[in-house]
Amino acid sequence: MQVDDYKKAHSRPKNNGTKQLFDNPILEALSRTHILVPIGMWLVLSVFLGWYAFTYTDMSSGYIVALFGMGLFVFTIFEYVLHRYLYHLEPTTPRRAKIQYTFHGVHHEYPKDKTRLAMPPALAIFVAGAFFALFFLLMGEAAYAFFPGFLVGYSGYLAVHFIVHAYAPPKNFFKQLWINHSVHHYKNPESNYGVSTPMWDYIFGSFQK
Repeated sequence: MQVDDYKKAHSRPKNNGTKQLFDNPILEALSRTHILVPIGMWLVLSVFLGWYAFTYTDMSSGYIVALFGMGLFVFTIFEYVLHRYLYHLEPTTPRRAKIQYTFHGVHHEYPKDKTRLAMPPALAIFVAGAFFALFFLLMGEAAYAFFPGFLVGYSGYLAVHFIVHAYAPPKNFFKQLWINHSVHHYKNPESNYGVSTPMWDYIFGSFQK
C-alpha cells in the first residue's frame, strides 16, 4: 500500500463491510476474533493469577489489592500511549503505511467490522506473555497481582471499544465514551485517543468535543 492510498482509505470510514488483509486463508482467519474470546481469556487469566498471588506468595492482601489497582491505572496510560504513538504511527513511507494500516488503519477504514475490534488471540497470547515476563523481571512476584489489574483494564477497554462500535449511542454513562470515540473516528483521528477513559486526553491536550 502506497502512502497516498493509505491516507485516502484512512479518511473515508465505511460503516459496513470488511477488508481482507491476507491472501492466506489461515492467516486471514487468525486476524479476526469474536470479542468474547479475548475478554474471556484475559479475565480467566486474571482470576488465576490473582488466586496465585493470594495463595502462593507472601504478599499481604492489602498489598495485592494495591498492586491490582496500580495495574489497572497503568493500563490507562498504556492504552493512550499505544493508541497515539503506535497505532497512529505516521505513514511517512510505504512500509510504515503498510504496518500502520495492518495494525490499526483497517479498523479506521471499517470501524463497524466486529471481527477486528480486538487483537487476535493468536498474537495476543505472545504479547501478553512478553508483558508478564517484563513485569516479573521488573517487580518479581508482585507481577502476580499487578498483571491481573493490567489485564482487567485491557478487558474493560475491549468491552467499551466493542460497545461504542457495535451499538447505537447508549442512554447511560457509556454515551460520553461513545461520543468521544466517534470524534476520533469521524471528526479528527488525531484526537481523543483514550477509549476507556478521556483522562489522558485532557491531561495531554488531545481531547476534542
